[in-house]
Amino acid sequence: MAIRPLGEKILVKRLEAEEKTASGIYLPEGAKEKPQEAKVVAVGDGRLLDNGKRADFQVKKGDTVLLGKWGGTEIKIDGEEMLILGEDDILAIVE
Repeated sequence: MAIRPLGEKILVKRLEAEEKTASGIYLPEGAKEKPQEAKVVAVGDGRLLDNGKRADFQVKKGDTVLLGKWGGTEIKIDGEEMLILGEDDILAIVE
């Protein structure tokens, strides 16, 4: 199934959670935090400006980004968990 976000929405897939801590302790499934890094899968058309034009996104497909912990709407596409959120929910691009 193909999903194309509308307007200023962005579709991302969270990267895998860390399985062990920096000191080498393995974490059980229930103790893992949701990862805050994600890969941009698709972007919408951009925010509609007052003059009728669309604003360009600061992110593009394939970028790795940092997300806030509670932003966006979680969905499942073909068994994979994805997140749809606005560009303002993205904190930074990882370079």
